[in-house]
Amino acid sequence: MGDAGIGWIAAIIIGGVAGWIASTLMKADTGIFFNIILGIIGAAIASFLFGLLGISFGGWLGYLVAGIIGACILVGIVRAIKR
Repeated sequence: MGDAGIGWIAAIIIGGVAGWIASTLMKADTGIFFNIILGIIGAAIASFLFGLLGISFGGWLGYLVAGIIGACILVGIVRAIKR
């Protein structure tokens, strides 16, 4: 989050939005708290994975995109484990 240039409050808000979008895209029925967790952890995971590829996200928009992609990855992993 420090690399993205956003604060903790913005990370929670953007993480919630990213998690909500990802849960809508993936047809996952999760609550607002889990959406926030999905978005924040998803952004961290996606930023790490894209960093390995040499791609970096900056600012709140980049954090939102990374959060959506990462949260979708997390939902997919959880679904694969549950089956």
